[in-house]
Amino acid sequence: QVQLVESGGGLVQAGGSLRLSCAASGRTLSNYAMGWFRQAPGKEREFVARINHSGTSTSYADPVKGRFTISRDNAKNTVYLQMNSLRPEDTAVYYCAARSSVNFAWQYWGQGTQVTVSS
Repeated sequence: QVQLVESGGGLVQAGGSLRLSCAASGRTLSNYAMGWFRQAPGKEREFVARINHSGTSTSYADPVKGRFTISRDNAKNTVYLQMNSLRPEDTAVYYCAARSSVNFAWQYWGQGTQVTVSS
């Protein structure tokens, strides 16, 4: 089992920045690929970014490309999402997730952290 806890959400003005953290416990984070997802009110959860086990490969959803950066520190068992140039449409609950292989569905989820971007 992997327990994931997100932090770093909050209220920010459009154009501002936030850095989300996802701290893992229970298993060594380097055994897992990690991802960030978000869910806005009335919408389905959507993919934001993912990073492979070693941090050498990343992928982003089109709406966040060039503005968000996913990274990881396996020594600290933590994954980050740096969010710059935030827009009101980025307002959502952000979740981190873990999976042991790209052949598996996302197996573990955090409880989420709220990000609100005011215009």
